[in-house]
Amino acid sequence: MLSQSTRYYLPEPSHWPVIGSCALLLMAIGAVLWMNGVGSGPWVVLAGMGVLVYMMTGWFGTVIRESESGLFNKQVDVSFRWGMSWFIFSEVMFFAVFFGALFYMRVLSVPWLGSGETVMQLWPGFSAQNWPISGPGIEETFTPMGAWGIPAINTLILLASGVTVTWAHWGLTKNRRAQLIWGLIATVALGTLFLGLQAYEYVHAYRELNLTLNMGAYGATFYMLTGFHGFHVTIGTIMLIVILLRSIKGHFRADHHFAFEGVSWYWHFVDVVWLLLFVLVYWL
Repeated sequence: MLSQSTRYYLPEPSHWPVIGSCALLLMAIGAVLWMNGVGSGPWVVLAGMGVLVYMMTGWFGTVIRESESGLFNKQVDVSFRWGMSWFIFSEVMFFAVFFGALFYMRVLSVPWLGSGETVMQLWPGFSAQNWPISGPGIEETFTPMGAWGIPAINTLILLASGVTVTWAHWGLTKNRRAQLIWGLIATVALGTLFLGLQAYEYVHAYRELNLTLNMGAYGATFYMLTGFHGFHVTIGTIMLIVILLRSIKGHFRADHHFAFEGVSWYWHFVDVVWLLLFVLVYWL
């Protein structure tokens, strides 16, 4: 028989990735319906989010049972670390595309549209004014979102959450269970507060600033970047809640807690992306 240090655990084929794909498909379809004014759109998005939460709960539960039963060794731990590293790298590339689109529009396409003769013939009144700009042919006006209000507060909230999750990690490595739990409670609370303030910001933008998805380049990039980041914060908060519940149940040891580390990696990634958003979308 192979020893614990040499054997490798191979999990059974899982249906959870398929369910997760269905959840993402439902949310994508619902978002398209929503943006085109179909009344069922929001409900389809909500259904997709419900399926996603169900998938995460079931998949996490499977992995937790496998881990707590002693099936994972150091070799499996290394594979988890590589898998999480590549996942975060894929997320970096995901946001890099949107930041690249923002750069292209602000620096290249808008000046070109303002100087092109063809554009002047199509939209005689259009001028490549300073960013933010709506777009050729859009006569409605809007007020851009300022940086020194809720966005600045949310920046402080996320920076504080990075400190609290690190403090919780220190507690885990020092076998201080109370510090671990309270640090995670604080992190979950800060993540939830961030999402609540962002939802309020969206309502304010739509109702009072006329900043909608229909407001050309600025409206589209603003909601795509901040919306996808908010989605990642939501996923990160759900994962933190799972880690908190596991910590309360007595899971994790100072020498065996990659699930906690993986979630904290993801949360720090979300923090860094927000800092870029705050500077490039809200401030500049």
